[in-house]
Amino acid sequence: MKLLLIFFSLMISCVILFSAFVAKHDVENEAKIQIVNLSKGDTTGFAAMRTSFMQRNPGYDLDYFYQKKSIPPKDAYRLVFIQTGEGQVSITENSSDFSVGDIIYLAKGESLQSDTKLDALVFDVPDPLPKDVPQFIRPDWDPNITDVPGGCATERNAYRRILLTWKDEVGEYLYHALNAHRVRIMDSFTHYHPVDGGFDEFYLVQMVLPEARLITSTHVDLIEQPQQVKKSKAGELLETHKLHVGDLVYIPRGIAHRGLGGVLTQVITVPGFIPGSEIGIDHHLKAINERLNLEGENVLPLNKDASQQVVIK
Repeated sequence: MKLLLIFFSLMISCVILFSAFVAKHDVENEAKIQIVNLSKGDTTGFAAMRTSFMQRNPGYDLDYFYQKKSIPPKDAYRLVFIQTGEGQVSITENSSDFSVGDIIYLAKGESLQSDTKLDALVFDVPDPLPKDVPQFIRPDWDPNITDVPGGCATERNAYRRILLTWKDEVGEYLYHALNAHRVRIMDSFTHYHPVDGGFDEFYLVQMVLPEARLITSTHVDLIEQPQQVKKSKAGELLETHKLHVGDLVYIPRGIAHRGLGGVLTQVITVPGFIPGSEIGIDHHLKAINERLNLEGENVLPLNKDASQQVVIK
């Protein structure tokens, strides 16, 4: 009997320890906004971001090359996002001018050589780029890439150039493993991408105005039930992040976000912009403001136009 009691005590202890481990693991892997400034060499923050991204997206990887004139070969398909630098690059027998905002494709085993130093964010992707998509994608120089207002930049004169797209109605170059568009965001609508069937998103910030910022929320479930929000908790629903040139922002699925104030950014999604996976919440924020009679600095910020109706894109 004594041995039996000892056995059960050990079993209970193991269960408690395992539960604590699982809880700790869940906290460590909880979806959250991560921001690192690549131009300041935040290697620790970038390593943590990379780990989080790879855990959520098997088959992908992330790297950053700072002030380099070459990117060595690797047994992976890669997309190179130019963050700083201007000059000429060569890959095997191909060469091209390059500048900030360009994407360069590296097939397995290919390396890149540049005549000037550059900074580049590099994604490993699971699939090769289709043969009809150019190796050098240059949004400011390719006549196939023109301004397409929409998404986070709906004004008529919006600078929004789609480099890699999910569907051919909005862009020339189709690719589903990753999508990207370079866009000037002045006042986007507040939205999230669902955990199931959505996508992760990055902002690679390339220019900013003084008021450039990102508003985010991890409380989507509560925001979508405006009648449940208490006045004492309303101020905790949204967070504001100042944006700077060189920032890399990682926005996992399920986190609401809204860019505003003037930011030129490369918006990168993994996988691509799956139709119907941008769920607007401005109408819910409006309902909370009205129900709680929030005024002045207590008003929850929102996109006025998007708050008038349900927005799903």
